[in-house]
Amino acid sequence: MNEPKLVEFETSDGLNLPGLLYEAKGSKKAVIYLHGNGSSSVFYDQAENLDLPEELTKKGIALLKFNNRGANIIKRFTVKRKGKEERIPFGMAHERIKECVLDIDGAVSFLKKLGYREFYLAGVSTGANKICVYDHFKPKNEFKKYILICGGDDADVYYNILGERKFNKLLAKSKAKIGKGEGLEISPETLESGEVFSYQGFYDIANPDGDYNCFPFAEALGKVKLSKKPLFRYFAGIDKESLVIYGQFDEYTWEGGKKAVEILKKHQPGFDYKVIKGADHRFSGKKKTLAKTISNWL
Repeated sequence: MNEPKLVEFETSDGLNLPGLLYEAKGSKKAVIYLHGNGSSSVFYDQAENLDLPEELTKKGIALLKFNNRGANIIKRFTVKRKGKEERIPFGMAHERIKECVLDIDGAVSFLKKLGYREFYLAGVSTGANKICVYDHFKPKNEFKKYILICGGDDADVYYNILGERKFNKLLAKSKAKIGKGEGLEISPETLESGEVFSYQGFYDIANPDGDYNCFPFAEALGKVKLSKKPLFRYFAGIDKESLVIYGQFDEYTWEGGKKAVEILKKHQPGFDYKVIKGADHRFSGKKKTLAKTISNWL
C-alpha cells in the first residue's frame, strides 16, 4: 500500500476540508469515508487504522478519509461571504447534520477532477446517520453503494443522560435560542454532563423529530416515546444497494448489534447485514475483520 496523500478540497459554501487519499494504482473506484462525531479526526491514530485502506487498495479501490465540518469539538474556518472574510465556528459543538450534503458533494467533485468515476459512501457512527441524511436530501447522487457502520441512537442517549425533565427543558431552550439568533452560544447545561454543545448543536443532535435521529432503537424497543414522526424514516427511504454492519456489543443500540439488525431488517429487508462477534461500537480489536467485511462486500 502506498503512503496516503495529504489533500484538501473546498465545499460550495467555502470551507477547505483536509483529508488523506489512499490511492490504488490505475483505479477509477473510490470509497468516501465519513467519520463519527465527538473529537473525531482522520489524522489521529492513523497508524492504528490502516486495515481499511490496506484491504481496499488490495482490491483496486481507493479510499478518501477527510475531516468534515463536524470534526473536533470546535473548529473555526475562515469563509468568504459577500466579498468579506469571516471566522465561523464549526466542529461537533455547532454541527448541523444536514450540511453533510455540502461536505460529501465537495469530496465527490474533488475525486471526479482526479479521474475517479465509481463511488461508494461509507460512514461510521454519526457517519452512518449522515448517509441516511444525504440520501434523503439528495436521493439522485453519484454513489453506487452505501456502507452504514454502527449508526447510533443519539437522541435517546442524551435523554438518558439528562433525564426527561432536563432533556425537554434544554430542547425547548435550545429552540428558543436559535429563534433569537443565539444558537451558537455554548450551552452550560451540556457541560454539566461532560459534553460541549452550542444550543444549535444540541438541538440538531437531540431533537427526536430532527434530521439526526436516524436510528431510534430505544423507541423501537418500547423503552421511551419521543418522536412524532415515523421511526427510521430516512433509513427506510434508501433505494440503493447497502451493507449494514454492527458490533455484537455495540453500546449505542441499547441491546447490542444483533437486536439492532433485527429492527433494521424490518425497514430494509433487502439490505446486506453483518454482526461482528465480540466487537463494540469502536470495533476494538476487530478492525481487521471490519475492513475485510467491507472490502469483500464491495
